[in-house]
Amino acid sequence: MKSALLTEEQLDQLHAASMDILTNTGVEFLYEPVLEYFKAAGFKVENSRVYFTEDQVFKYLETVPREFTLHGRDGNQVTIGGNHTCFAPGYGAPFIMENGRNRKALLADFVKLAKLAGTSPYLDVTGGVLVEPNDVPDGKRHKEMIYNLAKYSAKPFMGDANGREHALDTLKMAEIVYGADFVAKKPVMITLINSLTPLKFDERMLAALVEYAKVGQPVIVASLTMSGSTGPVTLAGTLAVQNAEVLAGIVLTQVIKAGAPVVYGAASAITDMRYGSLAIGAPETVLLVTSSAQLAQKYGVPVRGGGCLSDSKIPDNQASYEAAITMLGTVSAGVNFVLHAAGILQFYNAVSYEKFMLDEEICGMVKRIKKGYEISQDTLAVEIIKEVGPGGEFLTSSHTFQHHRTEFFRPSISDRTAYDVWNMGGAKDAVARGQAKMEERLAGAGDGLLDRETDEALRRFVDK
Repeated sequence: MKSALLTEEQLDQLHAASMDILTNTGVEFLYEPVLEYFKAAGFKVENSRVYFTEDQVFKYLETVPREFTLHGRDGNQVTIGGNHTCFAPGYGAPFIMENGRNRKALLADFVKLAKLAGTSPYLDVTGGVLVEPNDVPDGKRHKEMIYNLAKYSAKPFMGDANGREHALDTLKMAEIVYGADFVAKKPVMITLINSLTPLKFDERMLAALVEYAKVGQPVIVASLTMSGSTGPVTLAGTLAVQNAEVLAGIVLTQVIKAGAPVVYGAASAITDMRYGSLAIGAPETVLLVTSSAQLAQKYGVPVRGGGCLSDSKIPDNQASYEAAITMLGTVSAGVNFVLHAAGILQFYNAVSYEKFMLDEEICGMVKRIKKGYEISQDTLAVEIIKEVGPGGEFLTSSHTFQHHRTEFFRPSISDRTAYDVWNMGGAKDAVARGQAKMEERLAGAGDGLLDRETDEALRRFVDK
């Protein structure tokens, strides 16, 4: 299930433009240890600017794993790359949208979202900064988040990218949960590293990237180039900048450690020129992520992009149709890691519980579409059709009982009953049904999945 938007010639043009930028303009890396890595590898470095030749880029792309596996607990494993698609919830929002108003997100909100992500039938990774818990001090916030991600889900999680110390804390907490030997050998998390567009990486992100890459824990090197503000107004120009930044970051991971797992991160979108705001629910987002996926596939590396994105302020019809279009476009493009798969509103500024539940339904539907269907003698059902004959029915056929649960997607929120049945049941809309489902899930989430010894060890680390 992939859509090809660009021809090979157009992909070559985009690549050539990015290489021109990397060779002649270069990229700023604002972290001295990274500059030393580049110098030792023979790259041209002037002050904090690094220049890349095409031969160097392709040399280091060769060592990037085409696929890798994230290891959770209790047998939870997620493959990133190839034809696999992994869903992760919203990331980084400072606000909760509730009852039509924004309010600052709290640790209690983070815990609720961790429980929802952990019990989700469609989200594959618990996530990272599900929201920013504003009631927790900065110095402790990252540890509280990692603790609750581990406590309420056995799925793999996302690491903290806010500098070297935060990365080291994250790795230490992972060692408490999994054991140091396991973390040294297996990826258990994936961390989002963002560029500072245009053509820069800051010290905070680079310091985290170095620590994760050194020990082989995967990172996503992502660029959010905004067409018309932090990048050219044209989509082609935006992609040329994004591609240059992401390639530079990917090369860095391989300079640090050949074979370190890394994902091409495509997060670019347009600037709405009427308001100067980011617009992630726009149709251009699908064009950008589809083109990015083709570039990543050309380079042979896994790709991140898209999600149930929306610029709407509340979980309304706009939120639903933008989310569905951007998610279907993302999965159709062959994206491997889908961040912001549930809950996000207001161009990444807010999370809505109601939208989280509705987006989950979209995730399930899109996964069903991606799965396709089997054609075999059994599924063609020619003998059954002959047996039933003209004017017959298939409802009571054993073939129907055998296949309907695996063949059909069964929604948990969408209502397919007749009007009279729906009306007699309280005439609830999708938002109300989602809220009821959410309360049921939260009630069943329990007090956590960690054994007492591990829980206590993590708490001591968080509180010290």
